[in-house]
Amino acid sequence: MDGTLEFTIGLSEGVAWPWPIAVYLFFAGISGGALSVALFIRFYKQQTINTPFLKASALVSFATIALGMLCLVLDLTNPLFFWRILVYYNLNSVMSVGVIALSAYIPLVAVIALFALEEEIKQIPLLRPLLPIIDKLRAWRRPCEALVLVLALAVCAYTGFLISALIRFPIINTSVLPALFVASGLSAGAAAAKMLAVSLFKEDRHSQDMQILHGAEWPIMFAEALFLFMIIMSLMTGNAGAQSAFAAFQSGTWAVVFWLGVVGVGFGGPLLLNFATGKQFSHSSQAFYLSGLCAVSGMMCLRMFILYAGQNFAI
Repeated sequence: MDGTLEFTIGLSEGVAWPWPIAVYLFFAGISGGALSVALFIRFYKQQTINTPFLKASALVSFATIALGMLCLVLDLTNPLFFWRILVYYNLNSVMSVGVIALSAYIPLVAVIALFALEEEIKQIPLLRPLLPIIDKLRAWRRPCEALVLVLALAVCAYTGFLISALIRFPIINTSVLPALFVASGLSAGAAAAKMLAVSLFKEDRHSQDMQILHGAEWPIMFAEALFLFMIIMSLMTGNAGAQSAFAAFQSGTWAVVFWLGVVGVGFGGPLLLNFATGKQFSHSSQAFYLSGLCAVSGMMCLRMFILYAGQNFAI
């Protein structure tokens, strides 16, 4: 990749990887997670119709990856020269490999969104010129869905690989980070898509898709907690630099973000809502949306903590 094109100058000064990168990591995780979950369900149940959850997931996925790429481009030293990233490749660079994956993922997400939202497109006169495109690509729908499922998971993992390459930062430089980002992306992406499916596409909160998602969210949350525990234990029992970085979990602003935002809101919020409301949880729209917001907010706090605390506690 062209070495003259660098990040972190456009929207911020100071830390090497600032808040626009955290927002990008958040949006990319939501995008990959939402579409992965929807396509898992589609293949598992062998669905042939465009379900409300698939529509919501496709819309969420396309919107968030577009916003994420906007943050990424604006944080370049020279945003107007972003096209160089698409021309100059270095396969030894994690960033270049990620750009290749994104270059395939983004147009495929757009295609999946066209397929999923075909009925809605027919009802909007300005979008009807897209219908011939959908008809021409219809025969390729299943292969596109299979490929984008792989790419969606790759995008979730790539966000972790991208920053874990920063070897000076013990919190960030861990092999567990990509797995943590995949799990948190699946959790928050599914939560975002569920809320949109119910609110915009009138999905029944007691449908089979919603029941599958409700059953899957606890194992995914357990996996997130396990990966976080592994990172914490590796810091506690590591070398002097790692043990010094463990202070990020004990004191300061970012410790508050972790324990209040990630643990309290992200993990505790859905658990408390589920057990506090009991059987009424599935009947309470307020609890449903609040639980989803907790999952999404917790994921954002996690990305901010990993990026900022990780850089503030360097070797």
